[in-house]
Amino acid sequence: MLFFQLPEDVLYLILSYLDYKSLCRLSQVCKRSYHFTLRDVVWRRIAKHFINTGMTREGTDLYPTIALKDRVKISQNWSHGVCRNNVLLKWKLNLLPWLQLDGDLLYLSQAADIGAYDLRGAERGRFQHNRVDVFSGHQEDVCRFTLTDAHLISAGGDGKIIVHYKNRDYSVEYYGHNQEVNCIDCRGELIISGSRDKTAKVWTLNPDQLGKCLHTIPTYDRVWSVAISPSLCTFVTGTACCENFAPLRIWDTERCDLVTCLGTKFRRGAGVLDIVYESPFQLLTCGYDTFIRYWDLRVCSRKSVMEWEEPHDNALYCMKTDKNYMIASGSSYYGVVRLWDKRQTRCLQMFQLTSSTSSPVYSLCFNATHLYAAVDSALYSLDFRTSGPRPKR
Repeated sequence: MLFFQLPEDVLYLILSYLDYKSLCRLSQVCKRSYHFTLRDVVWRRIAKHFINTGMTREGTDLYPTIALKDRVKISQNWSHGVCRNNVLLKWKLNLLPWLQLDGDLLYLSQAADIGAYDLRGAERGRFQHNRVDVFSGHQEDVCRFTLTDAHLISAGGDGKIIVHYKNRDYSVEYYGHNQEVNCIDCRGELIISGSRDKTAKVWTLNPDQLGKCLHTIPTYDRVWSVAISPSLCTFVTGTACCENFAPLRIWDTERCDLVTCLGTKFRRGAGVLDIVYESPFQLLTCGYDTFIRYWDLRVCSRKSVMEWEEPHDNALYCMKTDKNYMIASGSSYYGVVRLWDKRQTRCLQMFQLTSSTSSPVYSLCFNATHLYAAVDSALYSLDFRTSGPRPKR
């Protein structure tokens, strides 16, 4: 009996024991093997062990429109640092830009406005002409913004929070804090904001109560970052750690009581600049103390279960995760982006976006094929579909 005359479930079982290189060689044997090995089911097990293939540990596929075989191939470029560095956009004044990615749309804050750019065709040098929408309303710079399916919610240095409706030329704005609103997050019908005025506030996105503050929490320290748990039961605040209070605190969303503090040995000034939830029990934090910390609330809240230290002792301004093995972080000097594999203690890859100015990477985001990063004067794109030369280490 020929190999490909076996029942398909038997074939899948046999192929599940092959590694990446063996599957690639098998696909070159004949047309039948080539077409059979194109199927996602053949690559699913392998893809779970590669970085940024879109396969999460829970089994969710983040990029179902891209063949898994192609994603595994591109993953090799991420691991080996093979990419093409492009400058998508430049501006004259130094800003603190923030990025969010939503499918083919990249949202970028520039001063008091937020632009929505269509990424299709961006590699052909037309990114600046691809702006399809703009969201405005702040009198000072936008500090942060967050996205839902229907809304864009921005926080500004003018103390205002603005709820923009994406598909309508309509927005609701209100003064949320006495000083600049440094951070904001939204899940379900819940909005959490944090400010330099040393408070965090809970708001509702319910249309009947839009703009109503449900709770005000005194944090007694400047709030740099907030994140709502996927379960919606709790949220985390990250503060400047300049006062005698724990910089990472978890709060109950309904009563706003303090649930627990994360960590015990933060040095003074080790402010938390970014927080990312991977599950209701697992989250990542980073900030001025140069560490990325991985917390598992099912194990212990007093000590992180894993840590990765920025090797040049730089503050970490932002990070993103593929919800599996990869973390991307933005450093505070010379536009340095680092890729980390959670299974390793050392940095996997380093990309220096700019050497002319000592700018932090203020924000970054990525999908299966590209990483986008914003420094004080430009927006960069790293394209991992290329087979070009590796960047300098």
